[in-house]
Amino acid sequence: MFHMNQNLKVVLAVRPVDLRKSFGGLYAVAAQQLKESPEKGAMFVFGNKAHNRIKVLCFDGTGCWVSTKRLEKGTFSWPKSTDVKKDKMSLKPEALTLLLDGVDLRGAKFRAWYER
Repeated sequence: MFHMNQNLKVVLAVRPVDLRKSFGGLYAVAAQQLKESPEKGAMFVFGNKAHNRIKVLCFDGTGCWVSTKRLEKGTFSWPKSTDVKKDKMSLKPEALTLLLDGVDLRGAKFRAWYER
């Protein structure tokens, strides 16, 4: 069973990924492109070019699982990195929840009471 707690590391792939990939393909993107080891317990978030689909890869200690969300209308407000060469960005678990719920994170600012 996977639990999303405040200590969870969330890695977002800034560049679009071909979401026809499944477990092995997304694992390879996390390891080779993002230079992260999925087996260390992080959650990896991938989006397509149209920003209307997301896949999340997570290793929970016993194996990998992939979760998918496809929007019927609209797009996800995909965060942008200020560094063009950067392939990944780190998110707080709360920010991932907001992203999946449709909140625009571009320009969003966490208030002091919300930060850890």
